[in-house]
Amino acid sequence: MLTVDFSRFPLAAGDRVLDLGCGGGRHAFECYRRGAHVVALDRNAEEIREVAGWFAAMKEAGEVPAGATATAMEGDALALPFPDDSFDVVIISEVMEHIPDDKGVLAEMVRVLRPGGRIAVTVPRYGPEKVCWALSDAYHEVEGGHIRIYRAAELLRKMREAGLRPYGTHHAHGLHSPYWWLKCAFGVDNDKALPVRAYHKLLVWDIMKKPLATRLAERALDPLIGKSFVAYATKPHTPSLGAPFADRASEADGASAADGASEADGASAGAGA
Repeated sequence: MLTVDFSRFPLAAGDRVLDLGCGGGRHAFECYRRGAHVVALDRNAEEIREVAGWFAAMKEAGEVPAGATATAMEGDALALPFPDDSFDVVIISEVMEHIPDDKGVLAEMVRVLRPGGRIAVTVPRYGPEKVCWALSDAYHEVEGGHIRIYRAAELLRKMREAGLRPYGTHHAHGLHSPYWWLKCAFGVDNDKALPVRAYHKLLVWDIMKKPLATRLAERALDPLIGKSFVAYATKPHTPSLGAPFADRASEADGASAADGASEADGASAGAGA
């Protein structure tokens, strides 16, 4: 299940890709399949071992093009162990809501991204996330849990202030918001509740079979209650001249997208958040 839409965020064979906070590796695997040189980085040693194992299995099974490479490593998002301009592409998916110093993470991503490179940032969407917080303290009051809920305009502003130029946004995983609302209502650790089990089976069926009915349903639900907000941006070839100038320079590229995303967030919040 991918959150980044690679039809909107094209990847070329040979691109140097950093999947920052890779977790289970879903985006790193897709980039590897597309022929990239992938570095999957996370602070969780167990997940990194599992991702490394999957990389090896993919290569053994012939699932990746010749020349593609993949490395899994532990690391700190606030002190990335790479020189400046090391990557063509950086992906950070469902990570920034966990990190107190989100501006520091953005600064590190911009540092290791080459001029002209592209970045994809995904975070939980404001409306659906607000419902989860209202239904369950346990959903977010855990060690390493979510510490903030981003509004679309706030995230885009922080990206611009870091020197990035946003060029597109969308929402993803509209079918998944009701699942998390059920989890929060019945207990985030209670997987035995009948509504939770039934909805989980639906999601697994959708992921495995991709039937037309659920694909059309998610396409309709994404703008309304999509679980994730996704933003794409580039690193300009010329250095930023400061946040106010960056905001004005990128207004034409990102302001309308931010407004549309914010309106969608507000609509979903009004409907249920």
